[in-house]
Amino acid sequence: MPAHRTRLAFEPLSPLLDIHQVVESTPNFEFAMEITCDSIDDFPLEDFEKLVLYQVALSGRPLVIRGFQKRLDNGLFSEKWLREKYAKKVEEVRDIGRKRTQNFTMGHYLESLPLLTRQVTVHNYTNKDLQRLYLKDIDCPPEWRAYLENLLPPSLFYLNEVPKYFEGPASQNTNLSDIPKSTEGEFIAPAGDLMSSLPPSMRAENLMCYIGHEGTYTPAHQEMCASLGHNIMVDASDGSPENGNPTEPGSSIWLMTETKDRRIVSEYWMSVLGHDIDIEDFFAPLHAWEIAPFKTWVVEQKPGDLILVPPLAAHQVWNRGTRTMKVAWNRTTVDTLELALHEALPHARMVCRDEQYKNKAIVYYTLDRYSKLLRQAKSVDHPIVEQMWVDFKRLFNLYKDILLSESFSQKKPEKNVEFLTCPGCVNSLGDEEDPYDVCMDCYVMGRSCGCVSNLKWMEQFPWKHLTERYETWRRLIISSNENDKDLRVQFPTFIVARGQVGKKSVAEICQEQLVRRPWNDPKNPKPVVDDAIEDAGSESEGKSRSKKRRKLRQQTLAKANNVHRCHVCLHFEVDWKLAKCSNCDQRYCYGSLFRAFEISPQEAMEKYHWLCPKCRKECSCGACQRDPSMKPYEPNCTILGHDTSKVADPRSIETLVDFRKSNLWWLKKFGDDVHGRIQKRQKEAEEAEIERQKTLENQGFSFESSPFDQPVQNENGNDETLLVFDENDGGIPVDPSLVVQGSVASPST
Repeated sequence: MPAHRTRLAFEPLSPLLDIHQVVESTPNFEFAMEITCDSIDDFPLEDFEKLVLYQVALSGRPLVIRGFQKRLDNGLFSEKWLREKYAKKVEEVRDIGRKRTQNFTMGHYLESLPLLTRQVTVHNYTNKDLQRLYLKDIDCPPEWRAYLENLLPPSLFYLNEVPKYFEGPASQNTNLSDIPKSTEGEFIAPAGDLMSSLPPSMRAENLMCYIGHEGTYTPAHQEMCASLGHNIMVDASDGSPENGNPTEPGSSIWLMTETKDRRIVSEYWMSVLGHDIDIEDFFAPLHAWEIAPFKTWVVEQKPGDLILVPPLAAHQVWNRGTRTMKVAWNRTTVDTLELALHEALPHARMVCRDEQYKNKAIVYYTLDRYSKLLRQAKSVDHPIVEQMWVDFKRLFNLYKDILLSESFSQKKPEKNVEFLTCPGCVNSLGDEEDPYDVCMDCYVMGRSCGCVSNLKWMEQFPWKHLTERYETWRRLIISSNENDKDLRVQFPTFIVARGQVGKKSVAEICQEQLVRRPWNDPKNPKPVVDDAIEDAGSESEGKSRSKKRRKLRQQTLAKANNVHRCHVCLHFEVDWKLAKCSNCDQRYCYGSLFRAFEISPQEAMEKYHWLCPKCRKECSCGACQRDPSMKPYEPNCTILGHDTSKVADPRSIETLVDFRKSNLWWLKKFGDDVHGRIQKRQKEAEEAEIERQKTLENQGFSFESSPFDQPVQNENGNDETLLVFDENDGGIPVDPSLVVQGSVASPST
């Protein structure tokens, strides 16, 4: 019987929802930690930066900074100013219900907000036909950007490169003269946003504005490329009449998770709610959050509230009232780069999401910039310089991993690297031509144009230059402490590092696959798309081929050369679509490996000697399960399937794995233990949290206690949260008065 997963339907939030009452009555709901921008004024900026680092980047929990409305220019950040300044500017407005965009002038959209809000009542708010027109992802006015850049702590702001003077909280207690400088007068200090290291032409524009009304929303999602999110509400309707129209007070309700729960959240979204959180198209109803197996952090955002969103923490936003106006941006740090390259980007490739942030280039250009500064700071003893050395070493390890993945076979070096392009698949775009380009990682998983093979190598950086930089930066690290012999072991030469890998690089796999996969002449194409794997243990959400046509194809394949039967699904496939075991000569199609055993094509291809599930005594096919020594592999996570053709380059095809197909058949085969899979994810999260704490301690970033979870009695006998850093490790204690108890904060805080 085919397996189906019920998908939970969209349910809007009621205009009368009392979110404070919901939090108080829901065990796994808790208000996010809050501080006021006034309290930051009483302490050095370093205290606040340490708080943000620990709470958001390292602990992975959201932080809310309230009170900026007192410091914003109400004349500048207002609906009236926007109408006067940009009334005729045309913007794309997102019609959320119909999933399309419409062109509105700014003036027309702002004038329509009272009408759009009045259409929503307590009696009809569930009506699917209600207009939800959201003005989102529009460019931030330069006047707003300049004001916010001068107001907010520099380390938090978009494209921050160095410490700088500003006029916001803690600016009076900031002494930039203590920070060491280079001979050119540049501060020797880490950047707040590593995207600032990129040349301007390579930077992603992500400083955006969002204007919404009652019932508009952003579906549950994670920040792109595991970056840190920042969102400040600069204005909202306050309930008083505007331009002769009555208004409702504006605010936004945020529901957020924390970084460590990201795998639990993903499994819950797919196995229980029936949606893939990586697709970013589902706003989960309140009751789904209330029964979720993880903690949900809640914020009611009002004007002047700045919310800091942790990396890979799922969150969704619901707008209330006549008008909400927000400015949002993302920052890239060493912590987010590690998460992006190791976790976020592989997930993004699965659903064909654009990378946009050029993470590999950020690593390279940041190392280049930091190396020039650190050469002048070898003898400088300063905490900021020490932090730069720590960041430099972590970036260097990321750089090493990137180069190792892009290293070609030593027996067959290539002249050019970085990505593949097909000269046979070129689209004309006006006066320009658009060649079909595909990154090496995507090509390995089977994604390509219809030509399949005969693609050409292209480069962005000369390989010799990259390896020379590796050795230069490696020597710089070693020279930072000549007496530390372990540095030579921790940071080996590139030749030694290659020998330590023990598996094929992504580039080497591409070399092999370009030889194995046949070229499909675009002038006389074969029906490559029709050769998609037919896995007997899965089903497609699209139209399935008829049994007669499938049988005819199988009969034809069986008579062909270089064709074998998949050990699991028993279908015949050409050799290059099968993984061959080095031990028993069995073959598995990549679709079966992916859905039944959670083995990606790369995992099978990168092994010099790959052992199949049967040889590992974990095959779950019908024949092997009769073997009493076999312990069949049970999938750990739910794969719902996603039609990448809707978002990918129209020339793209999937030749190895049909990602539209789910693994629900395999889950049903083992009893579909949703609770058990979620428990596994919870255990993994707990173990990962323990390892994370150990890693922080090994890096010299240790804490005496969990900073925010231990209430202590103050002099008045009341509970308060105490943030305690390890002073023996050079940490800075943060005074308890910085913290506002979010769980008991009143709406007017």
